[in-house]
Amino acid sequence: MSITAVVLAGGKGRRMGGVDKGMVEFLGKPMVAHVIERLRSQTPEILINANREIERYAAFGFPVIQDDIPDYAGPLAGLHKAMTTTESAYILTVPCDAPLLPRNLLAKLMDSMMAHDADIAIAKTGMQAHPVISLCRRALLPSLTKYLQEGGRKVDTWQQGHEVVEVQFSQHPLAFSNINTSDELLTLEQAA
Repeated sequence: MSITAVVLAGGKGRRMGGVDKGMVEFLGKPMVAHVIERLRSQTPEILINANREIERYAAFGFPVIQDDIPDYAGPLAGLHKAMTTTESAYILTVPCDAPLLPRNLLAKLMDSMMAHDADIAIAKTGMQAHPVISLCRRALLPSLTKYLQEGGRKVDTWQQGHEVVEVQFSQHPLAFSNINTSDELLTLEQAA
């Protein structure tokens, strides 16, 4: 079973003052380095979706893919590019600013996806779903292409059109914290 993970680092970082969030230091190294480190043991196939700082991302040793859709179209543009780049049957998406992802993320998502015969498995903590942290079938490419061509950008809205299973990760309450402000960065570093 072939699975490709894509680290989504293609945004503008507006909430961080325009800073490329993947390159923000967390516990002494860029956040994206933590994300990649946690993914490496889960799948050998990793792509980095970035639309700036291309050389810096390439230095991590994985292919860097840029959105085909202009104007920073969001996480779905990164998923779309990954789907058109890889031949893998499944795509795992994770944001570049979630440095504490569980080391069993892929296994739990895949187990639930298979058990429920779902198209998409989404991480969840308590009542909070994390739609950007998901595993989906590459076979959904035509649906995603159509949604994006029609101007759709919301991840959860597109996902709701498919068979979805939410996978509980309540034992990892900080694992899905993504960082949008300097205060959130400091809080997460202190808790890690």
